[in-house]
Amino acid sequence: MQFGRTYEEFEVGAVYKHWPGKTVTEYDDHLFCLLTMNHHPLHMDANYAEQTTDFGKNVVVGNYIYSLLLGMSVPDVSGKAIANLEVESLKHVAPTFHGDTIYGETTVLDKTPSRSKNDRGIVYVETKGYKQDGTLVCVFRRKVMVPTETYIKERGGEQPGRPELTEPTKKAEK
Repeated sequence: MQFGRTYEEFEVGAVYKHWPGKTVTEYDDHLFCLLTMNHHPLHMDANYAEQTTDFGKNVVVGNYIYSLLLGMSVPDVSGKAIANLEVESLKHVAPTFHGDTIYGETTVLDKTPSRSKNDRGIVYVETKGYKQDGTLVCVFRRKVMVPTETYIKERGGEQPGRPELTEPTKKAEK
């Protein structure tokens, strides 16, 4: 399984369609709200949403959708990242509701070698999230610092922190 890309593997114009999607549950939404202390009744109170909003039901908190899409993009975009440098823009285009399934895709907009270190580069990407019916719900652009192939080789390869399996010795079992 691929987990991120090196600088050389990114091509301007490439589109990565993230798979699988994620169906958003009421539990997901409420847990995210509780963890982030977002207690707006639009997200937490079904009666309030039904009685007093244009939507007539709870709306999933937008930053959960952003976080979900960011996470979906990791295997394709930032799995090898040295750092996420900047989120340039974030737009919540349409509401998401409990039961909607979110899909994402990321387009490589640009890439530039690092000016200070030759073993990394900056990749500029745009991620779009959409619902099962194709409705665009979220768009964000970010810059990610990614390693070159040289960086990976110099630091132990693809999985440098992964320990090797060792069989227990007879002495250790006693």
